[in-house]
Amino acid sequence: MSSELLSYEPATGAILWRGQIGDVDAEVAAARESWAPWAAQPLAYRIEALRRFANVVRARADDFADLIARETGKPLWEARTEVESVIAKVDISVSAYAERTPQRRLDTQMGGRMALRHKPHGVLAVLGPYNFPAHLPNGHIVPALLAGNAVVFKPSEKTPAVGAFLVECFHASGMPKGCVRLLIGGAAEGKALAGHDGIDGLLFTGSAHTGIALNRQFATRPEKILALEMGGNNPIVVWDSPDLHAAAVLIVQSAFTSAGQRCTAARRLIVDEKLYDPLMAEVTKLVTRIIVDEPHANPAPFMGPVIDNESADLLTESFLELMMRGGRAIRHLERPLPDRPFLRPALIDTTEMNDRPDIELFGPILQVIRKSSFEDAIAEANNTRYGLSASLLSQNPALYDQFWANARAGIVNWNKPTNGASSGAPFGGIGWSGNHRPSAYYAADYCAYPVVSSEADQARASIGVGLRDE
Repeated sequence: MSSELLSYEPATGAILWRGQIGDVDAEVAAARESWAPWAAQPLAYRIEALRRFANVVRARADDFADLIARETGKPLWEARTEVESVIAKVDISVSAYAERTPQRRLDTQMGGRMALRHKPHGVLAVLGPYNFPAHLPNGHIVPALLAGNAVVFKPSEKTPAVGAFLVECFHASGMPKGCVRLLIGGAAEGKALAGHDGIDGLLFTGSAHTGIALNRQFATRPEKILALEMGGNNPIVVWDSPDLHAAAVLIVQSAFTSAGQRCTAARRLIVDEKLYDPLMAEVTKLVTRIIVDEPHANPAPFMGPVIDNESADLLTESFLELMMRGGRAIRHLERPLPDRPFLRPALIDTTEMNDRPDIELFGPILQVIRKSSFEDAIAEANNTRYGLSASLLSQNPALYDQFWANARAGIVNWNKPTNGASSGAPFGGIGWSGNHRPSAYYAADYCAYPVVSSEADQARASIGVGLRDE
């Protein structure tokens, strides 16, 4: 087994970065040694340290965005928005901490007081994904540090360079190095970190398959916090929507931004059969205009490649499987370069498919399903074990009220894409999309636990019933 991990640029296949596989025990030990002094610092001290981190990222924004674009393949414009989200996360987390985990004192009977305060868990492991290799793990790390935890962060083995850059920004800001530890490695190191006795919890973003395995692993460890942010088989429903061009734009943004590699990407387009032909004409016309190219290309592409050739191969096989099961290709999944993971978006009508697979196809494939009634459209939207994001495109407010009330998802949008969620709001889903630990603004909830104290300045006590006379 190699002691080194290599990272490649999806767009070119060139080696981008190499680094040594980390030592799980050593990284956890370093974090455990550092977390208590960090937690003992005043909140204002931790806030100031994190704001210095934001300033370091701001100063290095161009280099950071360039690295993200090269390692993920996403367009440079999109990588820049990711860096902006990393910077913005600090102030958002400070506001969330004050609102979600504040200190409070309440008067009680007999001159006592009730105090509510929050304590950090200790050492938290963070497992990051490759699609947003800076923003998503940072969304766990910043609130965890703010609450007084130390962190051991293992980035995806597909994007270790971005993970290393992120941790270096923390260290360059003057943050104690023991408080943010970087663990380079693959699945073996991730499994060892998740099962390590020295961690007090795990914050995970990734696939449902891995998240369910972690849920089983932690089932016998109730003393450890587990926050799972998983994927989605997300529906976008079009009903009573006269502006079909606007609907097509929202559909394309939902399904194909980030080459479909977002957990909130639309996987299923559910449409009123009366709108099907004109809507698909608009969607197809727009899809044919999408530029798929390398991250720094001019003109700027809408989409870059998917993360690697293995993912491109699996998506190609999945599209063929949908066709073999009865799907009708509206636009085939095309791979212009056989040795590189560039894919042109695919549309496939799966209305007549009897056994539609309930899986997250993490790439630019959109299934289209025709329905004759809005009730059937809602039922189809809920026809999934996932429950992350759902969107309705309609001019009818009454339909949105019905959709909102009945859609099984943690994010329910109206005339907006399924993706592009705000960090200033909770982010999470139900079913196979999470374990009721929403992240983003609500990350504060799983980074600290409440401690309630009944307090008085001096002891006063009496027993009025049940004692014999002296």
